[in-house]
Amino acid sequence: MEKGKSKDSAGTVTDSFRILQLDHNSANPKSTHNSVAFPLQSQLLSSKRRKAPPSLLSLCLGVVGCNLEDIIDDLAEIALAFPADIKMALVAIARRRKLLNDAIVVALADSSWEILDMSGSDVSDSGLSHVVNICHNLKAVDIRRCTRLTPTGVSELLQLCHSLEILRWGGCPRSDYVVRRCLSLLKPNLNDVEGDSWEELDAVQLIHGARSLRWLVWPTIDEDSQETLTSECPRIVVNPKPSLLGFRGTEVPQAAVVQFALDDQIVKDVDPKTWAVSGFIASRAAVLRAADPNELSVAEKFRLAFVERDTRLAPKRAKNTRQHQRRAEREWVTTDIKAKAVALASRANRYI
Repeated sequence: MEKGKSKDSAGTVTDSFRILQLDHNSANPKSTHNSVAFPLQSQLLSSKRRKAPPSLLSLCLGVVGCNLEDIIDDLAEIALAFPADIKMALVAIARRRKLLNDAIVVALADSSWEILDMSGSDVSDSGLSHVVNICHNLKAVDIRRCTRLTPTGVSELLQLCHSLEILRWGGCPRSDYVVRRCLSLLKPNLNDVEGDSWEELDAVQLIHGARSLRWLVWPTIDEDSQETLTSECPRIVVNPKPSLLGFRGTEVPQAAVVQFALDDQIVKDVDPKTWAVSGFIASRAAVLRAADPNELSVAEKFRLAFVERDTRLAPKRAKNTRQHQRRAEREWVTTDIKAKAVALASRANRYI
């Protein structure tokens, strides 16, 4: 009897477990989409929660970058113990803060560098010459909108950096002028070649500058220079565009795409507030002036021109306003009898 009762109780428990709905979604078959959305939403929330906080190194770089102008004079001594990547990050921060000049780039130059972004900086031929004599392994260099560079400095860059593969230059009228004067260094030099057939010679023997240059980024290139480079320098690709198939079977590197800054990856973990000047909020016009002119619309160019003209003529308008006010006062004195009497009385009192 006891065995029978135990069997009945076991069956009752088994049936109750079968009836029990452990899955909360099985009670409502219409909520299938919710069962799919719930794990996706939980994954999204967990991914947001798992977002790694900035590293201690990034925080330290942010603090140093915010106070960079205070240590420029002693930067050469301070940076002696810095690794190469820290020095490069400081150069990137200085460039974004509009502080990059010869003193900073000379103090931070390291022989292991392979990329260097000096675009829009105040680096001159002296600073560039010092860098290229130290950094012989440079593969990508950005000198766009460097208005203090001359053909002498750019020529030295092309002749000494034998590993240079990506060059970004031009971007403003001054830089474009310097670039055009240096185009001859990119062309093959056939005058000094000895032998029966120059076609059998290696390309290194034909080119006297920029031997390994493959990608050239020149946003404001003119048609004549484009035709010259296409016909006389077919090995150099000008302003390549990224694609799935690449260019001529070769993948276009990110450093050769004009939309990407050369040093973005170096400071990707540093807080952008680092290079925002404390206590200064740049106006929209100032930000647009600092940007690439090719990115401005025609309407924005007209607006900026009107603002500049209005600012230039403001002193003249103020002067004209004062003249009109004095003229109105004189007319009032000459036409109004009471005002004329007051003026004559004050003059008489002065004489007495």
